[in-house]
Amino acid sequence: MHFHVLTLFPEMITDGFSTSITGRSLENGSVTLNAVNIRDYTINKHKKVDDYPYGGGAGMLMQAQPVYDAYKAVVQNINQRKGQKSTPRVIYLTPQGTVFKQSMAKELAREEDLIFLCGHYEGIDERVLEEIVTDYISIGDYVLTGGELPALVLMDAISRMVPGVLGNSDSGESESHSNYLLEYPQYSRPEMWNGKSVPPVLLSGDHAKVEEWRLEKSIERTAKMRPDLYEKWASENEEYFIRKAKREERKRKNELRKLKKAQKAQKAETEGKA
Repeated sequence: MHFHVLTLFPEMITDGFSTSITGRSLENGSVTLNAVNIRDYTINKHKKVDDYPYGGGAGMLMQAQPVYDAYKAVVQNINQRKGQKSTPRVIYLTPQGTVFKQSMAKELAREEDLIFLCGHYEGIDERVLEEIVTDYISIGDYVLTGGELPALVLMDAISRMVPGVLGNSDSGESESHSNYLLEYPQYSRPEMWNGKSVPPVLLSGDHAKVEEWRLEKSIERTAKMRPDLYEKWASENEEYFIRKAKREERKRKNELRKLKKAQKAQKAETEGKA
């Protein structure tokens, strides 16, 4: 995966992405990062990239020319690397975009190159957005001072779906939102802490029971904390509830048989003593 970020503050991108798991992904080559300073492409001798918006209004607007020229330079480099002409997806980080979700991270992770466009001030001249942007994405219904933090959020989430980034290849699939369900509670050593113990099933060594417990806890947590996600999961997994009902019915019958057997043995023992 090759990330390219068009920004006025490239150090925010490089510093933010170069630590922890994402930093290791850069070191092992699973991900590459190219933070491009839009100011380097302005034709203004003072390196100015903004101007007043036509029609008046508060604030300044990023001009089309430096953004477009920075974009063209990135695309040219991508084409040279690939040895063929291509049109990479360009993501504009904006509160007006589609709210980012885990499913989008998975879908975007299948791309070879992604270009992120970070706005500032009051935004970017609409004409260049119409010319180059393929995806308008938001990280939530609120406004930030620029697109750098949202870009980092997307790159972090997307990179986790890229092979070789996570140490455990199953980690990305078992976390919250991977299938509408929130992640189950997890525990580490010591076995007893502050008067609270680890659930016995996790110490049993029975992997089937552990997986069953984790699924149950994920379902319970999602129903409580995100009923909207629970409804989506439930509508797509009706067979789970059928199997669960059958298991509970078998369990009830087994317990009833055990009870009757115990009562019969107790009765026989009482009659024998008499």
